[in-house]
Amino acid sequence: MERRTTVLLEKGVYDALVKESVEEYNSSKSISKVLNKILKKALMNKNRLSEILHSKKAAKTTAREFEKFRHELSKSVQS
Repeated sequence: MERRTTVLLEKGVYDALVKESVEEYNSSKSISKVLNKILKKALMNKNRLSEILHSKKAAKTTAREFEKFRHELSKSVQS
C-alpha cells in the first residue's frame, strides 16, 4: 500500500534523484519510484549487515591472537 508523504531534500540529493529518474524512466516525475528503489536497497543492506554481525561466527579468536596475526601479515607484506 502506498502512502503519500512530504520529504524535504537537500538540493544536491533532489538533483541526483531527478537525474536518475530521467535516465531510468524518461521523466522527472518518477522521483518516488527512484527513491523507493534506493531506500529498499539501503534497508535490505542494513538488515543483511545486521544478520552477518549477529550470526554465529565460524571461527573464534582473541584480540591478542588477532594482533599477532595482523603484525605477522604486515611484516610479510613489507618484505
